Amino acid sequence: MPVEWRPIASRRGSDASGHQVGATLAEARRRWPDSPALIMSGRSATHDEIWRQSETCAKALIAHGIGPHENVGIYLPNSWEYVILFNAVTMIGACAVALNARFREHELSYAVRKADLCALFTSTQGDGNFDGRKVLLRAFPEILAAKDLADLHPSDAPTLKSVFLTEAADDETRPSWKEFLGKASAVPQAEFDRMFEAVSPEDDCLIMFSSGTTADPKACRLSHRALTLSGEGMARRFHLSSQDRFWDPLPFFHMSTMLPLAACRSVGACFIGVSRFEAGAALEEIERTRATIAYPAFSTITTAMMAHPDFAARDLSVLRLVLNVGPPDLLRKFQAAFPRAVQVSCYGLTECGGLSCYNELDETLEQRVTTSGRPIDGVEARIADLATGGTSAEGGTGEIQLRGTTLFSGYYGDEARTREAMTADGWLRTGDIGTIDADGRVRYVGRFKDMLRIGGENVAAAEIESFLTTHPAIRLAQVVGVPDGRLDEVAAAFVELENGAALTEIDVARFCAHRIASYKIPRYVRFVHEWPMSATKIQKFRLRENFAPDRMIDVSALLKAGR
Repeated sequence: MPVEWRPIASRRGSDASGHQVGATLAEARRRWPDSPALIMSGRSATHDEIWRQSETCAKALIAHGIGPHENVGIYLPNSWEYVILFNAVTMIGACAVALNARFREHELSYAVRKADLCALFTSTQGDGNFDGRKVLLRAFPEILAAKDLADLHPSDAPTLKSVFLTEAADDETRPSWKEFLGKASAVPQAEFDRMFEAVSPEDDCLIMFSSGTTADPKACRLSHRALTLSGEGMARRFHLSSQDRFWDPLPFFHMSTMLPLAACRSVGACFIGVSRFEAGAALEEIERTRATIAYPAFSTITTAMMAHPDFAARDLSVLRLVLNVGPPDLLRKFQAAFPRAVQVSCYGLTECGGLSCYNELDETLEQRVTTSGRPIDGVEARIADLATGGTSAEGGTGEIQLRGTTLFSGYYGDEARTREAMTADGWLRTGDIGTIDADGRVRYVGRFKDMLRIGGENVAAAEIESFLTTHPAIRLAQVVGVPDGRLDEVAAAFVELENGAALTEIDVARFCAHRIASYKIPRYVRFVHEWPMSATKIQKFRLRENFAPDRMIDVSALLKAGR
């Protein structure tokens, strides 16, 4: 029979009440006013205090001429002001555009123009590695001539009216963050209330740029309803409550924080943000704040913490849940490293509100490391046959497709790409390959681009990666396909070793010999000390770009020698 998974509808139904970001802030303030809402950079605030700070910022936005349905860029590293700005922008019906703090002139120029920004918030200091003002001036040289950054009209960004600095160097003459907020007192409460109450659940609250490789990134629009329901779905699956403390080291310009923030708002939990990840400081903070949930998500972060000398000495016993994604054998290692917590995985993408599937806490270890769990309430999943496009039979491998209440509203200013992303009957084409079992659990296999075609055989890179991490000396492995004259494509393995471990390239290939199919054995092995990263993910395309086809391993000779 065709395989689709349709969970029961959300208990809250489809009514609009409460499905705005501002409404969830107001509800958290009403129900848990004195409970901690945010801990970050040595600061903490209750839900009541976060509301007050966000309302003041929203009034300051109004005072500077920013209103409903305008797009406001946030080009900042992780910071307290980032959270307050996002809240404030959404409270008045404007849309926050989360700009990757790693963007440089080309990407920033593209994003500012693509998203029709009316205002941009940036900083000159941040974590010491960020100077948004400098990048901005390179992208838009006309701004140099502007006497007032709050009154701009650059010809190559005609909608950009204002630039504000949340943190500035000592010699900066522009208005400070404090001066920006100072204008809030001029806005009548009735004007703020009117804007707040006019916000619709269907209004855009967030535009997130997808990470591109060869093409310009797409501006993904998410409504208040999509983000709020996605957050509620995470909260229910994780059994979140107002007693939880949710540690998340990931960037605010990704769904990997925007979604957990939404989940915490929905139940009054405390979000613990990180300005910049460092393994030793992370372990100390998890212990000190008594975090109950850790959300490293990416193997590079988790393995860094596990490899740190302080890992064994830290008291992490309060953690009840740790979320990571990765191949099964690596997830088994993570579960063993955090024995008192439940290791869960997930699946999703920005276009469906961030994450669509999670493991249940009572699933078996095997289910939690081999699948991403079932879809959340209000979301459906199906598998489309790669050859025909029709719905695949149960257990069949094909494209994962999704639809439901958390689906994006389309790509901003790009109807053609929006149409390409959707099927005629309303399903999102994820571009990911996977399966769904009889109980509705989704198993992610890899991206279309992450499938190797070796001598006519389809091989998932994740399968080889998972096997390589079973070697005790291998901390992390990434596999890409590289051209081959005989087999069309072969596997090249990039390997990070555990501290103090030593392996040769031939050692890695020898480990694979007679344990996995011969065509899956990497013909090339490269040792990596530092991965090419986006904000959160290893950039496999850069591994391919920098690959040199030398030192090819003779697998046939290796297999003969091992007989």
